[in-house]
Amino acid sequence: MEQLLVVSAMGDNSSNVVRNLTRVVLDCGGNIRESRMAALGSEFAILLLVSGNWHTMNRLEQDLRKHAESDGLVMQLKRTEPRHFAKELLPYAVDVVGLDQPGIVNSMSAFFATRKVEIGDVTTRTYETTSTGTQMFSVQMLINIPATVHISGLREEFMEFCDQLNVDAIIEPVKHA
Repeated sequence: MEQLLVVSAMGDNSSNVVRNLTRVVLDCGGNIRESRMAALGSEFAILLLVSGNWHTMNRLEQDLRKHAESDGLVMQLKRTEPRHFAKELLPYAVDVVGLDQPGIVNSMSAFFATRKVEIGDVTTRTYETTSTGTQMFSVQMLINIPATVHISGLREEFMEFCDQLNVDAIIEPVKHA
């Protein structure tokens, strides 16, 4: 029976971090089903969802802990279950850009949480404009809207909310290839 393990790891920002960690997964017979990896400051952060049988999971837990010690990684492991959707959900993409200000992600997550909209993925970054050097902030989210929610009403509320934050936003259905 297939089992799932979430692996969270952080270490120095070198190309060996990804190679070495994924080698341990491969050598143990695990399969990486989902991943998120990014350089954050001088660190490199890795999130993996690994699948395998009972034997693979036990071996992974042991070998990954040894690998973390030898490579100086901060690591957490957690067994998990497959994700089940209790209701019909509609996938939408949210893109927000504005002046960098504290609390944007918190405000957006509160907006969606109070409307029972599930957040599936969040990516943020700050950058400077080339012309003025102004510090900007962007957020991309994948959200899952319950089919019972009136989409145009949610979109209108969200745009008003973004106007109050003084950020530009787009919310649109996820297009599948």
